[in-house]
Amino acid sequence: MEVLMPEPQIYVEKTLAIIKPDVIDKEEEIEDLILRSGFHIIQKRKLQLSPEQCSNFYAEQFGKVFFPNLTAYMSSGPIVAMVLARNHAVSYWKELLGPSNSIKARITHAHSLRALYGTDELRNGLHGSLSISSAEKEIRFIFPEAILEPIPTGQRARDYLNLYVKPTLLAGLTALCKEKPADPM
Repeated sequence: MEVLMPEPQIYVEKTLAIIKPDVIDKEEEIEDLILRSGFHIIQKRKLQLSPEQCSNFYAEQFGKVFFPNLTAYMSSGPIVAMVLARNHAVSYWKELLGPSNSIKARITHAHSLRALYGTDELRNGLHGSLSISSAEKEIRFIFPEAILEPIPTGQRARDYLNLYVKPTLLAGLTALCKEKPADPM
C-alpha cells in the first residue's frame, strides 16, 4: 500500500485582515469567502480596541479629516483580526477587498467584499494591509506574539542551504547508501 503525503505548503506572504465592528455578525460568511479564495487563516483573534489603540494602529492617517471618525468607528465594538497566508497574500487580499469606498466598489467591483459588506467610505466592512511592510507592522500590533521571519532569498538562501540543509541531506544519503536497505520505506 502506497502512502500519499500531502504536498508541503510554503506560505511566502502574510497579510492582516480585519472584520470591522459593523459586520462582525457576518464573520462566518466572510471567513468562508476568504478560505474559498485560497487563503489560509494562520491566526485569528476577536478583540475590542480602545480609541488610543485605534489611534496608534491608524497613526499614518493622523491629521486627515476622517481620522477622529475612523478611530471612533473602529473602537465602537469588537473586531475579528486574522493573519492570512498564501502566495502574494497582500495583493490578492486587496483585490478581494475592492476599493476602500464601498459605494464606488459596488459600481466598479460588484463582487468584492467591500461592495458586499460595506456601507460607505468609512464603514467599508473590512481592513487590509497596503503593503508587505505594513502587513508585518500591523500583524505585530494585533498579534504581538507572532513570529514574522523573512524568507531568505539570493545569497542568504544559498548560505542557509549550504549551512543547514545540504550537510543533513549528505549525511542521510550517505548513511542510506551504506545500509542499502531492500525496502528504504
